[in-house]
Amino acid sequence: MSFHKIKMFRWGLFVTVGFILNLFNSSLVKAQETDLDIDQLLSISSQVSGDVQWTKDGDQVMFKSGDGLSLVDVDEKYIQQIKPITLGKAGHFLSSQHINISPNGELIAYISDKGGNPEVWLHSLESGKGYQLTKLGQSGLNALSWSPDSDWIAFSGNRYGNYDIWKVSVESGQIHQMTDDDLYEVNPSWTPDGERIIYIKLNDEWTNHDIISINSKDASGSIIIEQDKDFFDYGYGRTFGFAQVSPDGKNLLFPSHRNGWINYWVKPLNGGDVRPVYQEQADQSNGSWSPDGSSILFTSNYNGTHKLNIVRGSNMTTIVDPEMGVVSDPVWSPGGNTIAFTLTTPTTPKDLFIIDSKGETTQQLTYSMPAGNYSERLVKPKKIKYQSTDGLTISAYLYEPEEPGSYPGIMWIHGGPTSQYNDTFEQHVQYFVNNGYVVMQPNIRGSSGYGKNFEKANQKCWGHCDMDDVRAGVEYLKKLPNINPDKMGIHGTSYGGIMSMAAIAFAPDLFQASIPASGYGDWVSFYHKPNELRHYKLSNYELGTFEENENIWRKASAIYEIDQVKTPVFLVHGIGKYPPSPQSEQFAKELEAHYKTFEYKAYPNEHYYVRTKENRRQMLLDMHKFLDKFLKDNVIKHPSN
Repeated sequence: MSFHKIKMFRWGLFVTVGFILNLFNSSLVKAQETDLDIDQLLSISSQVSGDVQWTKDGDQVMFKSGDGLSLVDVDEKYIQQIKPITLGKAGHFLSSQHINISPNGELIAYISDKGGNPEVWLHSLESGKGYQLTKLGQSGLNALSWSPDSDWIAFSGNRYGNYDIWKVSVESGQIHQMTDDDLYEVNPSWTPDGERIIYIKLNDEWTNHDIISINSKDASGSIIIEQDKDFFDYGYGRTFGFAQVSPDGKNLLFPSHRNGWINYWVKPLNGGDVRPVYQEQADQSNGSWSPDGSSILFTSNYNGTHKLNIVRGSNMTTIVDPEMGVVSDPVWSPGGNTIAFTLTTPTTPKDLFIIDSKGETTQQLTYSMPAGNYSERLVKPKKIKYQSTDGLTISAYLYEPEEPGSYPGIMWIHGGPTSQYNDTFEQHVQYFVNNGYVVMQPNIRGSSGYGKNFEKANQKCWGHCDMDDVRAGVEYLKKLPNINPDKMGIHGTSYGGIMSMAAIAFAPDLFQASIPASGYGDWVSFYHKPNELRHYKLSNYELGTFEENENIWRKASAIYEIDQVKTPVFLVHGIGKYPPSPQSEQFAKELEAHYKTFEYKAYPNEHYYVRTKENRRQMLLDMHKFLDKFLKDNVIKHPSN
């Protein structure tokens, strides 16, 4: 059933529209319909960050909210913050793999670095008191899960340099190291009887996953249940996720790329054949067994729109099917008759909903959008497709100001490159559309969500074959009736920053302004200097090993063609625990050495990217000023003779 047909309930005081209009004059009403300013846009943020879970009685739903946790009463929709929980200073340690209510409903286990290092913490829902459970002093914890009797917590940690499986006693705090391998072992879960722990072992390239079972008491009796191949895991286990045993203990649920799309598969634990849950040409995620084991819940991604489905036997039913939106974080209630989930759209931030398992009645539990008809004042993008230079079909989101005009265009490239633009609220994009820019967000080759072949289509040709998709997108923009074809900009963060550097070096006549954010321009230098392990794994997977493919790494490096640059550049970056990447500074110095037009700014109190609200506000203002300078000027360039 379509989401716009779902019945909604909302508490509050209602008055007639006519009465409101009588209170305000027409000029004020007109003012309310104008574009949103930067502070209004930045005030639009979700109350729900994720980590949705039910309490044991099924009366409340817990979710992550900002730096803490909150509970919402399903009947009264009353939201209560769980105090004194704070999740720590480094948000990258926290995800849905890291916050769990115990099976007996008494404790919340979570990972926080608020004591200095990431450790397991406990919080009592009854007393409101909490304490630190582990004191391993390690640099990272990957995931945790409760034993069925609530006596133990299994987790993966890297105390000795590689992620291994551990367990800790809730009562005594005694810790057992369960595995010891040079390869990463992550994402532990338990069989329903508590007798065995299931975990994932990655190969050295992070492309293959062995699903392994061990005795939960002494780690004996190791059994490889399934070996999944050719599924690159940039998140060292977080991308693949957990393998889940059915409530009756007979079957294993896990994701796989084996049919060219990320679909869920089931493997009998007695050694039978693997079978798909429901094969489709869409990436599936958020899979889970129903409490009685009769059904499997998951979301399907169709060109950025994420639907919520239930498979019963061989039949699939879509119970939430938004016209445009992303359904995520679905969780069964303890009785299995209700499902909590979140929904965001291009004009609304993420909010929490519940729906009965038949898909008939839905209620909204949180309301994140500020008052003031903000949704009506945001721009809903168009979904378009265009052909790249080699005939490959590229999907994209197109944002256009509502008023007719002759606007500059911005190509806005996502990170990854194995990532994707979805039907989500794009705060920064809305700011520039509200300020007179046409913005295109293309899912260029290398993006996820369009099958394994499309995802691999940019391997060993970064900055070149994918630049063909960007170039074709620019040509699409130039044909629009409300565009100024002579004023085009490019921007993106991480891989989008890489592409924004590559564009000015490898396609020097394509853009009139470029803003690379937290990008890399020299892969040769990248290889020889300290960097995150996952970045090395990614570059080896995408470009081939440096020792055997140095020419490919060099060809992908924009810095070696910096003499070709004609485009004004504004490099932005964050400063945090470590100095900003030397890549941005090095790129700026090379631009300066070649007398190119550029600006460089690093924003303080960050990590690597610019994420705090205060700095994002300033960065948007700085970007706006820069783009107006070069894309809204009165300079007309005539073709060379």
